[in-house]
Amino acid sequence: MTEVKAAPITREVLDEAYTYEQYRQLIDNLMAENKTTGENHSEAMLHYTKMNTYRMRRLDKTTELLPELQERLEQVERPMTWLVLTEAWCGDAAQIIPIMKKMADQNELINMRLVLRDQHLDIMDEFLTNGKSRSIPKLVVLDSNSLDVLGDWGPRPFEAQEMYDNWRLNDGDDYREISETLHKWYADDKTASTQEELLPLIAQWDNG
Repeated sequence: MTEVKAAPITREVLDEAYTYEQYRQLIDNLMAENKTTGENHSEAMLHYTKMNTYRMRRLDKTTELLPELQERLEQVERPMTWLVLTEAWCGDAAQIIPIMKKMADQNELINMRLVLRDQHLDIMDEFLTNGKSRSIPKLVVLDSNSLDVLGDWGPRPFEAQEMYDNWRLNDGDDYREISETLHKWYADDKTASTQEELLPLIAQWDNG
């Protein structure tokens, strides 16, 4: 049985969280004002955000779920809330969140909501990567009735995370280098790794 983990996620947080459509609209509205989410509105961050809108739009149109994943999602019987911590400028979020949205759409018992990481650091700090990094996107899965945490996933598929960790271990300081490497990996992977990693977790969360 999955261990239940406490987290500062309240009904109020979920009520104020964005739907995917609202999140996309927020980004579009901010970009129209030459802004992104958070406090850093530099040219670099605006560029990342602009590229992410293209990535999400493309994935919205092209993502196809693995048949076995779609079948398992249709079988979900437990009301779940998928809370995703994200920011508009995060390239990994743009590559992954549209897949999660497609997954959540397969079953009306799955309610997907999004919050901005920097506005909810108390939640983020409960789900650090390697116990220290506020990496996003981070999916936190809750029982919709009790708000018990059933599990979490993110920020990247294992292979992509390993690439990132190796870059950091070798004192990587040029973010553009690892960013280009990761986005090429996502393009070649065609969402397969994300789907394959999430597939066995669906059953754990549903039965936990």
